[in-house]
Amino acid sequence: MQFVVYKGKKILRGLLIAVIFSAFIAFSVFSGFYKPASAVFLNSEVVVRKIPIYNVDRQDNKVALTFDAAWGADKTQGIIDILNQHNIKATFFLVGFWVEDYPEQAKAIKDNGMEIGTHSNTHPDMAKLDAAAQALELSDSIKIIENYLEITPKLFRAPFGSYNNTLMDTASKAGLTTIQWNVDSLDWKGISAADILKRVSSKTISGSIILFHNNSDNILDALPAVIDCLKNKGYDFCTVGELIYSGNAYVDMNGVQHSGDKA
Repeated sequence: MQFVVYKGKKILRGLLIAVIFSAFIAFSVFSGFYKPASAVFLNSEVVVRKIPIYNVDRQDNKVALTFDAAWGADKTQGIIDILNQHNIKATFFLVGFWVEDYPEQAKAIKDNGMEIGTHSNTHPDMAKLDAAAQALELSDSIKIIENYLEITPKLFRAPFGSYNNTLMDTASKAGLTTIQWNVDSLDWKGISAADILKRVSSKTISGSIILFHNNSDNILDALPAVIDCLKNKGYDFCTVGELIYSGNAYVDMNGVQHSGDKA
């Protein structure tokens, strides 16, 4: 009898662990922490997980350098100078208040031929906002970029990389393509230029979207080394807008964009 009770407790404990694990996965999928799930079941209905573009299925060794700008601008001109020295055009995702705080630096980004996307207006965790608040964040940031720079951004990167289906739909309605990254330089952590180089060089593949920040501690030391290393490996640089496919394309469950129809 003791054996039966003990075995029953083990079964109940196993079932409880399975339930908790399933709940965790479901929460992770909808909160954006777990990317590779393409669909889940909710109330007996299949809910498709919408995923931004993390990288692009390309065989031509094209990659895109991207820079998020939210706080500070001391190193922005230095980044532009390095990119110009190497004849590289990159993509900058600008927060609305950053453009207002640093209009000259924002203008320099545009005047030097760099691509500009929006990074929201106030840099909130947009997955925690309702659709109306998300739409306001995007529309306000677009208006600021239009007013200061006379361009309309077509690309959007969510602050903290945090997104959900509502945000994906809201961005699409605003005429924006949502862009993530598959190579995080971790420059925002203040790691050394050597460590930034090691991370980027080891993780970059053809079609990569590489994440940097415009005012990270060691970006001016790391960026030339990264560019030289990737060039030596045979990579060519372009903007995100040039890297991604327009028209007939789809994004798979891992965030890879492919040209053509989904099989």
